[in-house]
Amino acid sequence: MTDQETGARATSRRTGNGRRRGGSAGQDKPSTIRDVAAKAGVSVATVSRTLAGNYPVSEETRARVMAAVTSLHYVVNVHAKALSGQVAGPIALVIQDITGPSLAHVAAGVEQEAAARGRLSLVCATHGDTRREDNLVQLMREQHAAAVVLVGGIVPDDAYHRRMAQYATALDAAGSRLVLCGRPPLPGGLPVTVVEYDNKGGAFQAADHLLTAGHRRILFLGGETQQSSSEERRAGYQQALRAHGVPYAEELDLAGLYTRVSGYQRTRDALRSGLEFTAVFAGTDMVAVGALAALREAGLDVPGDVSVVGFDDVPFAADLSPSLTTVRVPYEELGVTAVRLALGRSERLAGDDHVVLSTQLVIRHSTRPTP
Repeated sequence: MTDQETGARATSRRTGNGRRRGGSAGQDKPSTIRDVAAKAGVSVATVSRTLAGNYPVSEETRARVMAAVTSLHYVVNVHAKALSGQVAGPIALVIQDITGPSLAHVAAGVEQEAAARGRLSLVCATHGDTRREDNLVQLMREQHAAAVVLVGGIVPDDAYHRRMAQYATALDAAGSRLVLCGRPPLPGGLPVTVVEYDNKGGAFQAADHLLTAGHRRILFLGGETQQSSSEERRAGYQQALRAHGVPYAEELDLAGLYTRVSGYQRTRDALRSGLEFTAVFAGTDMVAVGALAALREAGLDVPGDVSVVGFDDVPFAADLSPSLTTVRVPYEELGVTAVRLALGRSERLAGDDHVVLSTQLVIRHSTRPTP
């Protein structure tokens, strides 16, 4: 670049919104630290020291620099600051769907703890697309995220384990941390933090509550087969049956999606087929809502004719009619704990990176003993 061109750039007209316009290109460009220095009549180094606050400058100089920053609407290059270690990396939450009430509470916990620690939190959705998840994790690595928190049900097959191993290794090499939230741990001693909850124990509590009340034919509306959380809840249901000496009936175990529509359809189909049951154990509260609709449509009373138990304890569970007996999952605490463990690794003993939070049965009005 010639001296004449350099001078032309330094004197290019700046627009009122803090952007400058090159005479030949005719396109707006963001103001730079050099523009701030020129307007304040100081060096670039002085502007940098003033903004960083790590070097003494006179009040007069500081005032001129800040006035120039304001008038030019200059924004500090956060990526450059991250590279130099002057700004804390964000916390990235990567989830399958941002509309689900349970995952929304995990996100709330992540944001709460990240904000308390002076960190920005980013929420990204994969919609179940593994290629999109790959791209998002790589993007967060490039953005120097302090931690990448993955949330959502998974099928723990070999392909999944290979992908997670790659994520964990790549993030660790970049000074970041992979956190699996609500997912089982990985084999092989990988650099990963795991925060999960007691799926199996919660399901055992729910089924045990119905069995203790005298129910022996319990329709189990579980999740998709092979999904980690679905299989753990199914295992808890079956364990409770064994504890009460009740034989497992395959026709009462109906797998499906964790949605209201699926809960409605499975319950409706079970009733139409003449399947006998006195209680329903729904894999999630959304499934329970669908089951309640199907039972009501069939003219059955809850809990007079059929008792219903859910899983999650979403906010509206207590407002249903009747109020729903369910298993409370500490979703917000999952998010808080994920951030706390990821950012506090240096404060803990090596290997202390796997936490299992407890679940709790909440008894309301949708269940009662059999006559």
